[in-house]
Amino acid sequence: MLEAGPHGTKPRRIVSPHNIMLYGFLIVAALYWLLPLYVMVVTSLKGMPEIRLGNIFAPPVEVTFAPWAKAWDSACTGLYCEGLKVGFWNSIRILVPSVVISIVIASVNGYALSFWRFKGSEVFFTILIFGAFIPYQVLIYPLVIILRELGLFSTLGGVILVHTIFGMPILTLLFRNYFASVPVELFKAARVDGAGFWRIFFQIMLPMSLPIFVVAIILQVTGIWNDFLFGVIYAGTRNFPMTVQLNNIVNSTQGVKEYNVNMAATLLTGALPLIVYFISGKLFVRGIAAGAVKG
Repeated sequence: MLEAGPHGTKPRRIVSPHNIMLYGFLIVAALYWLLPLYVMVVTSLKGMPEIRLGNIFAPPVEVTFAPWAKAWDSACTGLYCEGLKVGFWNSIRILVPSVVISIVIASVNGYALSFWRFKGSEVFFTILIFGAFIPYQVLIYPLVIILRELGLFSTLGGVILVHTIFGMPILTLLFRNYFASVPVELFKAARVDGAGFWRIFFQIMLPMSLPIFVVAIILQVTGIWNDFLFGVIYAGTRNFPMTVQLNNIVNSTQGVKEYNVNMAATLLTGALPLIVYFISGKLFVRGIAAGAVKG
């Protein structure tokens, strides 16, 4: 009796031309993006005498955190030598209300435009989305006039208002497309049971919407935290966010150019968006895949 041959799919080779090309490309791309970060980290941990030797890729012979302490506490950001700590708390005071207000309003807008269509809702949505593609630079001067008339120019409230307005169109699009992917039978069943606008929103839609809220939070946090233009124009000198103060530190031309302090200040400024991505990266992908770009 003949023995049967092996069954099942043919095992894939671990080492193959395809895998070599794929992983080779990924390694080269990772090195390309990580090399500047490596240079920033090692430079921020060196003293100026070691930096003057010129080997930017060498690890620090003697690790020092003095540049980090100076960048945070006493680096000059213009007329004031108070470090980045002032700008950090200004950025927090701008970030938190801007993110909360814009996401709350946009989530309700997206929900209403998905399930509670009203006369002219499509026209309203089209106008709202059109606003997402207007260049910020076109509206700088009109916003200066509006904020001046409202008494909000050179205040944190004015910057919060601007970020909330500019975040609304794209967030509304995200929430509308996400809610549109929710089975309409759930909405109809809730309506049959007598649930109204807010009850359906809070008891049905919100518990299902964690991924898209994470997407919205990441987009807003990174966009607002990394903003320079609105902060330098609308905040006022005592309310400058962290990015504006970083620019003042790096571009200072007085005295010795302290590259270690500049690198430490840059890393401190970029730390928050990196932390947000590391913590919520998987939920971000889930939110995108679950309907954030579907319509």
